[in-house]
Amino acid sequence: MYTVIKQADIQTIFFLGIGGIGMSALARYFHHRGYPVSGYDRTPSDLTGELEREGITIIYNDSIEDWRLKIGELSPKHTLVVRTPAVPEDSVIYTYLREAGFDIRKRAEVLGLITRDGRALCVAGTHGKTTTSTMLAHLLYQSEVGTSAFLGGISLNYGTNILLDKSSSNIVVEADEYDRSFHQLKPYMSVVTAVDPDHLDIYGTPEAYREAFAHYTSLITDALVMKHGIALEPRLKNGVKLYTYGVLDNGQWTMDNRPNFYADNIRVKDGQIYFDFHTPTTVLQDLQLGVPVWVNIENAVAAMSLAWLNDVSENELRHGIASFRGVQRRFNIHVRTPKLVYIDDYAHHPQEIATAIDSIRKVYPDRKLIGVFQPHLYTRTRDFADEFRAVLGTMDECILLPIYPAREEPIPGITSEILGPQVVQKPDLINVLKEKIAKSQEPIVLLTVGAGDIDRLVPAITKAFE
Repeated sequence: MYTVIKQADIQTIFFLGIGGIGMSALARYFHHRGYPVSGYDRTPSDLTGELEREGITIIYNDSIEDWRLKIGELSPKHTLVVRTPAVPEDSVIYTYLREAGFDIRKRAEVLGLITRDGRALCVAGTHGKTTTSTMLAHLLYQSEVGTSAFLGGISLNYGTNILLDKSSSNIVVEADEYDRSFHQLKPYMSVVTAVDPDHLDIYGTPEAYREAFAHYTSLITDALVMKHGIALEPRLKNGVKLYTYGVLDNGQWTMDNRPNFYADNIRVKDGQIYFDFHTPTTVLQDLQLGVPVWVNIENAVAAMSLAWLNDVSENELRHGIASFRGVQRRFNIHVRTPKLVYIDDYAHHPQEIATAIDSIRKVYPDRKLIGVFQPHLYTRTRDFADEFRAVLGTMDECILLPIYPAREEPIPGITSEILGPQVVQKPDLINVLKEKIAKSQEPIVLLTVGAGDIDRLVPAITKAFE
């Protein structure tokens, strides 16, 4: 049985899995507030290196002796342990902390407590929540309204995954549905971008997945902005306002069933995207999208809708969306030459990959598309094998890397080969790409996608082709 620590008694905070994007944001938050912060992660990364340079102590092995040497003895009576579900419960260090009686809390619990101290503006959904929440944070932060933010990616505008603004009570939060984490939050307002089933290892069925989102909407206290037409029946409290948003690019709506917020009059000119943004009362014409990717039109509408509801001015919206620089590993263009455009993206669900492909086809309609996909999790590969095969087949050519297991053990018969015949080991990838690109007689878009460690190949691929 662990010791329950009162907030006033917390003297130190230890993060179990500190290298995760959400965990590192919380670590930075408490470090900024003056708490001694330390943590464990399995492998060093650029992000853990940044945390260490900021003064946070991190260990990278399960040795309790090494932990004591580097961090010192921590008292169960005065140390809050924050953990991520990505760290197995049977790991040596987790077992030690549990048996020693430390107060161990999930990241979502701690983030939920923080949302109760301010006006939480949350972004939930199967896809798009990282880009949308980062856009929303930028729109608010660069305006007179202001905000703090806990982000699920590194903002390229600010070089961090956390923004702190002591003058504002707003807190932008990416609401993660994995392990029902978003049920710990207290959203003041929220966007819901999509409810395409995912994480079936947790939820079991698509119906249970969508039910989790329905319950999440019951936690909102002021307003929900939901993508027009998604399969969600919100369960709102009395007095909570409901808005919808969308993108009009093929005339699919009549005047009677248009969303409350939407984009139309979309144009692509010299590689830039322009559109008009409609609110319930006004139209902002000729907005320029800071990151010219088709899917970001929809993300921008969602983010601007919530910003508009929080009194960001029209001029601030116009400047903010044009100056948005994107999120690390969200459709980042690393090489742009007449022969090759190289794009890297975090997409790891079939619908996310389909959206990335659709954006590429619209912006680069005359180029051959070669994709490199690293499947993430054995269960997701198994549960969505048919969908993965279908969407990967829409590329002109697709190279597969072995499955990235993350927290899972292998499942017999579930390998990358069930998704396609062209499986390449990571050390061989660049040579395979060089050969394919050298032989091509037409310009190419190279797309790398996946949520595992494929991002560690990006610098080498960029160097090979820039």
